[in-house]
Amino acid sequence: MKTISYVIQDPLGLHARPAGQLAKAAMAWKDCDIKITANDKTVDAKRIMGVMQLGAKGGNTLTLTINGTNDAPSVAA
Repeated sequence: MKTISYVIQDPLGLHARPAGQLAKAAMAWKDCDIKITANDKTVDAKRIMGVMQLGAKGGNTLTLTINGTNDAPSVAA
């Protein structure tokens, strides 16, 4: 299991386009379970609506937890 944290730099936060790109990238790792936590909410990174429901704004910290057989390459991606 790998965990990484990222502070959102965009003042608009995690809006539709980057949320979609994140979900699309997560879907490429079918053998990994990828969760995102922000604002005390945890969602499946492979579901765009869940990612958008985090309501992450600029300056918020996202914590990604990746668990699976290819967790190291998925973290790099």
